[in-house]
Amino acid sequence: MNNNPVVWFEIYVQEMERARQFYETVFQTTLERLNNPDLELWSFPMDMNSVGASGALVKMEGIPSGGAGTLVYFGCEDCAVEEARIVPAGGSIKQEKMSIGEYGFISLGFDSEGNLFGLHSMQ
Repeated sequence: MNNNPVVWFEIYVQEMERARQFYETVFQTTLERLNNPDLELWSFPMDMNSVGASGALVKMEGIPSGGAGTLVYFGCEDCAVEEARIVPAGGSIKQEKMSIGEYGFISLGFDSEGNLFGLHSMQ
């Protein structure tokens, strides 16, 4: 890894409007709706040329909020490469590599301790 390893975070919610109002109020900012036909995502402000990670509130079927409700994504050249290493290293796959449209690709896995994490790539 040549860069900071964390590139994105997601906070899973059950009621998007309530969650969006909470974060906009607490941080005095406006979240922006991201274009995705399958998921409802509202992004925190981001500048792709700045240091640090941005993220979004996400409502996804089958993923509860609370407890393990924050998901860290690690940046990759091609997330299928790192995904292929998860099971041999003692983890398991939650979601194989899938397209997220113009935003690239993701894979979800559990580490050896049962923590859910994400992989993100543009290819």
